[in-house]
Amino acid sequence: MASFTGSSIKDVYKDILHTSNSNSGLSTTIKQITCGDGDATPLYLSQRNLKVQPSTDTTTNTVIYDADGNALVTVDSTNDLVKAGIGQHNVNTQFKTFSLFDFSPAQGAHHPLTTNIGASEGTAYTGDANGSDWGGTGADPATGITLASASGQFVPCVWFIAGDITIDEVRYIMSADASTTANLHVESYSIVTGSGSTAGNLSSGATLADRSPITIGDDRASNGTLTVQTADVNSGKVILVFAENIGGTDDITVQVTIKYHLR
Repeated sequence: MASFTGSSIKDVYKDILHTSNSNSGLSTTIKQITCGDGDATPLYLSQRNLKVQPSTDTTTNTVIYDADGNALVTVDSTNDLVKAGIGQHNVNTQFKTFSLFDFSPAQGAHHPLTTNIGASEGTAYTGDANGSDWGGTGADPATGITLASASGQFVPCVWFIAGDITIDEVRYIMSADASTTANLHVESYSIVTGSGSTAGNLSSGATLADRSPITIGDDRASNGTLTVQTADVNSGKVILVFAENIGGTDDITVQVTIKYHLR
């Protein structure tokens, strides 16, 4: 280990870290740590606080390793992320699942998946708010809906975004009663809040992720990832996921999992 023993100050002063505090030492006021010739470090200290603030952002601003050299905690100040564990995952990674079981679609219509709200005895989920396949039959799902009836069919498919998020990955697994092809879309919307007559109405629909065409059938459980088109979704938006049977009306079963983190 290096030592200053036997060395003159003139020979080692550049290697000495200090607070440049007029020989008053640490105080309750946080100060930057510099070396003897005035070069600044990203460390700040006081009797009460420790701060790390680099002069330039990097993806490895602060890294804690294990004895084998594996990164366990990484602060990425370039992308404003904190990653942890051997896999270096974002520390606030979460998952949300949408699904439909043995669902009978109209060919070419975008049907909203549920957020796993089960139907009660004697009822069935159709997703047909206003008595129609409100997702539409266009290349992408409808950009909004004005609720007039059957809002109970609408409620199970809506995921409220309560904080700003970034979508990292969208995975699916899907099958059908017979050979066909399908599309999947993840969409964000603005929603009217409250309990007034327009509550729940959606507008400003935008595609976050999609995949087409997907070959599905009774003899396989097709799976893979969707292409993320827009990763960031702001608080206050809602997300819905739509499945479309392109090739027919054969029953489909699908599960979509969104991996995301708070930002």
